[in-house]
Amino acid sequence: MINLLALIVCFFASVIGAICGIGGGVIIKPVLDSVGILDVTAISFLSGCTVLSMTTYSVLKNRCSGTSHISARNMLPLAIGASIGGVAGRELFSYVKLVSGNNEKVGAVQAFCLLIITFGTLLYTLYKSKIKTYRIDKKSVCFSIGAFLGIISSFLGIGGGPINLVVLFFFFSMPTKIAAENSLYIIFFSQGANLISTIISGNVPEFKPEVLILMIVGGIAGGICGRKINEGIDEKIVDMLFIGLMIMIMLINVYNIYKYI
Repeated sequence: MINLLALIVCFFASVIGAICGIGGGVIIKPVLDSVGILDVTAISFLSGCTVLSMTTYSVLKNRCSGTSHISARNMLPLAIGASIGGVAGRELFSYVKLVSGNNEKVGAVQAFCLLIITFGTLLYTLYKSKIKTYRIDKKSVCFSIGAFLGIISSFLGIGGGPINLVVLFFFFSMPTKIAAENSLYIIFFSQGANLISTIISGNVPEFKPEVLILMIVGGIAGGICGRKINEGIDEKIVDMLFIGLMIMIMLINVYNIYKYI
């Protein structure tokens, strides 16, 4: 039952994640937390692995097909910053877990932070037509922005999620679909660095290998379907899906906060 649930959640989360450019972790993490099939540490790790598998497929597929819209000038410094931030975020998670003394408190902190971020993202999305945007091209600034994104995504175990899109909208004036592709590029770097750091430090949590395999299969399959859907739909539909998703995630996190407290 656990294996089937994990597969289904990862598949549909990755479909939506590939369409909207949020990676899927922002759905996988709170949904699996809410049903309580594993402890929060294992879910954070498995969610990160699933997101990494899906984004790896999407990034490589775009590169090989010649349809990539990634600007290496700005996105590479941002992605490098996200890699370093991803490692820092993992250390922050370990510190909070150590200080709190139990996984329930860590889960509550993660759920609260994700609720605030999701709410801010929803407000920005609703009013983004009235908000002035910028076109940042200074490498040091791009690096700093990437480091911030990496810390947040790694600490929350969500890959990158909605906050990546807001940053790309606001600081780089990207349209929705291009922002979605570049978001997955950033997630690829941050989650890759986080995974390598976790393995090297020996902090991989306990879990059944078959759960990880099924989650990765679901993530890649969802990424394939989501990428094809993204190519055939209008940006307005992507925006509407994104808004609906933010509302759903907020409700799940409210439940998780109540559950853990």
